[in-house]
Amino acid sequence: MTKKELSQLYWLNREIEMEKRKLAELTAAASGSTQNITGLPHVGGGDKTGNLAILIAEQRDLIELKVKQSVIEYNRLNRYIASVEDAQMRMILSLRYVNGLSWQQVADGIGGNNTADGVRKSHDRFLKLSVLSA
Repeated sequence: MTKKELSQLYWLNREIEMEKRKLAELTAAASGSTQNITGLPHVGGGDKTGNLAILIAEQRDLIELKVKQSVIEYNRLNRYIASVEDAQMRMILSLRYVNGLSWQQVADGIGGNNTADGVRKSHDRFLKLSVLSA
């Protein structure tokens, strides 16, 4: 598995947070507490409330879809990590890609005087070897 494939859960979760912010903007606009809706279609003209209601419903559906994708990705990632033979590498992969920790936080979580750079290099070697053996 590549770094890009391993990182999909992280990016899906970031997308979900972005979509939730858009939903909050739409909800605020519908309640009249804001005039700015960034990155969304203009909802002026005729039935502004109805248009906003449609956009809010569609935004909720989009968030729900991305959450479902995130659950699928989470399960796929955990299955891959469980298939790794080395216990320390499973821990590194889990802390990095499931928990979304920085390399320093991964090193701290592993303990044993591991450094962020050492853990990252171990990870990179593992991925390189796993790609070569596939």
